[in-house]
Amino acid sequence: MTITTTSPRGRAFMRGHEGNPLTCYLDPVGVPTIGTGFTMRSAAVRRELGKLGINKLVPGKTKITAAQSDDIFAAVLADEFEQAVVASSPANRKQHQMDAAVSAIYNLGVGAMQWTWADLWRAGDIKGAAAYLGSHYNTAKGKKLPGLVRRRKEEADLLLNGRYATGGAVKEATDKPPRKPDAVVKEAQEILTGKGFNPGAIDGWMGEKTREAIIAYQKAHPHLEADGILGPATLSQLRRDAAALKEAAAKGAGSAVGSGMLAFAAGLPWGWMAAGAAVLALGYVAYRYRDVIARRWNTLRGKEEKV
Repeated sequence: MTITTTSPRGRAFMRGHEGNPLTCYLDPVGVPTIGTGFTMRSAAVRRELGKLGINKLVPGKTKITAAQSDDIFAAVLADEFEQAVVASSPANRKQHQMDAAVSAIYNLGVGAMQWTWADLWRAGDIKGAAAYLGSHYNTAKGKKLPGLVRRRKEEADLLLNGRYATGGAVKEATDKPPRKPDAVVKEAQEILTGKGFNPGAIDGWMGEKTREAIIAYQKAHPHLEADGILGPATLSQLRRDAAALKEAAAKGAGSAVGSGMLAFAAGLPWGWMAAGAAVLALGYVAYRYRDVIARRWNTLRGKEEKV
């Protein structure tokens, strides 16, 4: 029998990486997201949410149930991703290979079925396909992300060996430290420390101290559930906060230096020109991350920012 759909284990594997927040949140680049990575950029998502009377995703306000999320997930997989794998993979594919491929393109986009790893699979080199998938496609803006590194390796293992890993999109506190530090937890600890929330040692262990810091951070962001769990919504907000600070520093300094040099070369009052350019650049960043700034301001005033 030809395999054409994702198995229940395959869907659970994907959710282990994607998570399943039932309240809308902003992803790291500011895209409203809900459920298993659902955004309005997907025609299937728009159609399924429309059936529920949802025409816009509003962070902190739009909510769906677990059953609704399951239905949307199934529809999106059938309409957009399973078809793409069936059309561009060997007809003798096994169930675990189907599941691994759907997981990969769910994250990378259906166009990934035309990339090198899939070329190797179509050529009959499953080992080569798994090796390539496990060592590539794990960066964002030129930087390797721990979550993507882990996901690609687990997808490669599933493609080759049929092993369904648990993913790890949701991190809960444990009594004992892990054998190896968790890179995603360590990333969160670093951001929490930089934001003034004390998670204890930056050691990659989701211990009680880190849990307490996460709860405090979540309480400062009312659109997050203060449950002490490091899930996709909380991690996305942390990364968004970190990106806002980094971009403000980079754009402010870069604009000031660049404009100052040009003004100096032109014989203009470079100090005023540089200051003006910096203000414009920071204004752009402030608008882009206005939700971050609003929540920070209201936290300092002891007032909740409703979203």
